[in-house]
Amino acid sequence: MLRVGGLTPLSSTDYPDQLCAVVFCQGCPWRCGYCHNPHLLPAQGTAALRWPDVVAFLERRVGLLDAVVFSGGEPLAQPALASAMCTVKAMGFRIGLHTGGAYPARLSTVLPIVDWVGFDIKASFDDYARITGARNSGEAARISVQMLVASGIAHEFRTTVHPRQHSPEQLERVAGELAAAGARRYVVQEFRALGCADNVLRTDVPPSFLADAYCAPMATKFESFTVRRA
Repeated sequence: MLRVGGLTPLSSTDYPDQLCAVVFCQGCPWRCGYCHNPHLLPAQGTAALRWPDVVAFLERRVGLLDAVVFSGGEPLAQPALASAMCTVKAMGFRIGLHTGGAYPARLSTVLPIVDWVGFDIKASFDDYARITGARNSGEAARISVQMLVASGIAHEFRTTVHPRQHSPEQLERVAGELAAAGARRYVVQEFRALGCADNVLRTDVPPSFLADAYCAPMATKFESFTVRRA
């Protein structure tokens, strides 16, 4: 049964142009310092919700919401994700997924179910371990990126930019790798301190380098490019 660490009953920002509920899945294999949901990292959380109760809530929202987004944590860490998505899709909801691509095999299982994917890109692929703390995480992300692009499913790639963890040159490399993979939509978003458990990253944030002049050449690589300000 899906382990749920939280639920947002209504959101207009987690699935493009759709009113949605967000189911926060418990557990993540990566330990990114700027994570804003650190309470969801352990496999077992302290504020668990019962999946049947979440299903009952969603049944009461049929006709009122357009979609349900499975976020985290890392939703693909749980083998029960595909079954949970099928249950929700049978109610008539569109299905969204927020993922970092840590489990390519499980991503391939749920891609036929989902309608939209928000994919978090941490760094250039050979630099992933510096951010995630996990060996071979970059290769898992690379395979997942290629799989998602090839699927034709609507999606966006996005990178949370903390000036202590990303330099302008490093971010340009990320953009180049995504463009080479065939990505069409890319979002860079300034770090927000809310929820971050790392005291240094939360309190010592240099000025953002995402000025319009810096971002303009990067934007030409994609059909859609957006900067989300803190």
